[in-house]
Amino acid sequence: MLPAGNGGTIELVYMQMYAPTTLVPARDFWTLRYTTTMEDGSLVVCERSLSGSGGGPSTASAQQFVRAEMLPSGYLVRPCDGGGSIVHIVDHLDLEAWSVPEVLRPLYESSRVVAQKMTTAALRHIRQIAQETSGEVVYALGRQPAVLRTFSQRLSRGFNDAISGFNDDGWSVMAGDGIEDVIIACNSKKIRSNNTAPNAFIAPGGVICAKASMLLQSVPPAVLVRFLREHRSEWADYNFDAYSASALKSSSCSLPGLRPMRFSGSQIIMPLAHTVENEEILEVVRLEGQALDEGLLSRDIHLLQFCTGLDEKSMGSCFQLVFAPIDELFPDDAPLISSGFRVIPLDMKTDGAPAGRTLDLASSLEAGSTTLQASGGADDCNLRSVLTIAFQFPYEMHLQDSVATMARQYVRSIVSAVQRVSMAISPSRSGLNAEHKIISGFPEAATLARWICQSYRFHLGVELFRQADEAGESLLRMLWDHEDAILCCSFKEKPVFTFANEMGINMLETSFVALQDLSLDKIFDEAGRKALYSEIPKLMEQGFVYLPGGVCLSGMGRHVSFENAVAWKVVGED
Repeated sequence: MLPAGNGGTIELVYMQMYAPTTLVPARDFWTLRYTTTMEDGSLVVCERSLSGSGGGPSTASAQQFVRAEMLPSGYLVRPCDGGGSIVHIVDHLDLEAWSVPEVLRPLYESSRVVAQKMTTAALRHIRQIAQETSGEVVYALGRQPAVLRTFSQRLSRGFNDAISGFNDDGWSVMAGDGIEDVIIACNSKKIRSNNTAPNAFIAPGGVICAKASMLLQSVPPAVLVRFLREHRSEWADYNFDAYSASALKSSSCSLPGLRPMRFSGSQIIMPLAHTVENEEILEVVRLEGQALDEGLLSRDIHLLQFCTGLDEKSMGSCFQLVFAPIDELFPDDAPLISSGFRVIPLDMKTDGAPAGRTLDLASSLEAGSTTLQASGGADDCNLRSVLTIAFQFPYEMHLQDSVATMARQYVRSIVSAVQRVSMAISPSRSGLNAEHKIISGFPEAATLARWICQSYRFHLGVELFRQADEAGESLLRMLWDHEDAILCCSFKEKPVFTFANEMGINMLETSFVALQDLSLDKIFDEAGRKALYSEIPKLMEQGFVYLPGGVCLSGMGRHVSFENAVAWKVVGED
């Protein structure tokens, strides 16, 4: 901080911004900030990035970040006659969207996302404090508004810490088991201390975080979060909650499964506080335990829980359910270890423009010019979002590996449970996924399915399906449900995907709409591209070619291994 004229100040600011998911590195900023008071009493804070990418306190820690740019931004607070003020906010950021997987780019290049995440959130925060100060807001349990707001912030910050896992904060990634679906990180800095500081940890050792992100298709975020909140027994294991809660009362952590307890299925939600528009809710949840042995007393577990976006009409940038075990006495300085869920919509609807993209298979098939405009009812079935799950567990040093294995298995079980829930609450009422509803609504998809199957039989001499006499919608359904990933791409100018069945879309971690953003050369590494291109002359000559097993990249930028592949030319009726 440096003094400036007119009583103003100049500051050099290094800022780290949390990553919203586990799939993309966090952003950091190196900025110059100027603050001053104008002659009319207005307060001005203006800020912008300094040139160059090397600025900041630590070059080593900066390797974990992508340097983003803040264009001229800031605040103007003007006094009003009779008291009060008018607040103007400008947020103008370049978050380097080019470095993000295409399916996630809406989070990094949409002005609306920035507005909801930063600008509107800041205005709501200011208004909340103003109403608390005026006494308009009444809270439960006799707690001061500032104390409850601090609880919400600490829950949120702890969850963000777990997702981003900054090295500066003591996090390090542990070796995996060969499958990249769940990331395990440990933090030995969060150790037990003699005081009860909010961020002091509870057990000698540290905390292990198991986290994962997944793409959801046609699942309303508010409905999913509300279901997870109201039906905890559908996805949670009471023993794991008991394990984390026991660390609050004990100096040691024993592994789950050793306590003869179970969840009775009853949870009582006690509201504590909510923001003005109910977009954020703070509450205490009591889980009623049930002893399996007659000689033991039942034991309840208490959670402090923070929810955002429970309303289906919510326009928030993310929908969250974050919680932490607490002592039933609930002291103001209670330590919190956050876990939970975050759902972020990827398709931001804007007035005057359809949320979906035009699906034009006809042009790629050269079978006409008919197109399907994804709008209206198709929007609901085409809604994409990314779900991030992060759960934290205390551990003792001698149990670190055991707790890591346990955490990985538990989060995998939660992912499976969420997938089952997502299928149940999807607007799609048929047995097929929403993508099939999109592609089966016009004849080009059925035509393409017939061509794919006929060409396979022509080139390889065998049927792709056992019931080879099927046609039309039935054949398309069989292609969609096939146990292997089937991808179709056009080689006109560059190999762009035009169709994939459900297994192919799942393998590429994308959606049917976003499939057209991927091309064949993007999903292979250098060795894979060389192997493919070396076989193209053979493919063109004999109509098919077998490819060895290898690794490709999903739309999320993650590695996917496959045992083998066959490529064949698709020919039309002529």
